[in-house]
Amino acid sequence: MKAIIIDDERLARTELKKLLQDYPEVEVIDEATNADEGISKIESQHPDLIFLDIQMPGKTGFDMLEQLEKTPQVIFTTAYDEFALKAFEVNALDYLLKPIEPKRLADAVQKLHSAEIKETRAETIGTNNSLLTENDQVFVKDGERCWFVKLSDIRLFESVGNYAKVFFGPNKPLILKSLNALEERLDQKTFFRANRKHIVNLRMIEKIEPYFNGGLLLELKGGEKIEVSRRQTVKFKEMMSL
Repeated sequence: MKAIIIDDERLARTELKKLLQDYPEVEVIDEATNADEGISKIESQHPDLIFLDIQMPGKTGFDMLEQLEKTPQVIFTTAYDEFALKAFEVNALDYLLKPIEPKRLADAVQKLHSAEIKETRAETIGTNNSLLTENDQVFVKDGERCWFVKLSDIRLFESVGNYAKVFFGPNKPLILKSLNALEERLDQKTFFRANRKHIVNLRMIEKIEPYFNGGLLLELKGGEKIEVSRRQTVKFKEMMSL
């Protein structure tokens, strides 16, 4: 499991590396002293995991995550406990207060094992223009709220001008991405362009009904009802062998 430590304090990085020597399964492959350096090293080295400080000169750790299209697992390391709630809102794996206690680090490593991070993940992440699969995790931010979301948990994308509304669980944040741009990145085996305004997760369909003018009506697990255009209905039936 390849890891990068991103922290502006040299002593904090050194101490964490020392503690991680007890966990040979975690290989620290690099360090970064600020958010911009961290982004560069994440995009070039594709770690499975980052240990991320929050308060750094320039950009915060949260700012850094906002700029990543694909995110590795994140364990926050910080001297401040007031960010804990926000950290877990973005589905961070753990939140370690400095100075880091060996027992808390052991708990965090155990969470890594529970999450079953595969060593081959670095080979499949690819570049920012690569195809996103349902197992990929993406960072979504809307105003002050932010999340790490597995694509398999997203049931619907809806076009709203130059934005797209993302439906997962009870959440419907807006992201600055067009539906056409999203369609180019999404795996067509999982995500289907139902019409001009919607892309649906095929695994989130609960009911299919005939609809007006030769189309179909899809009901998703969240209760949304999405019309499949007549043209896309032909493609849908071919894909689903109906």
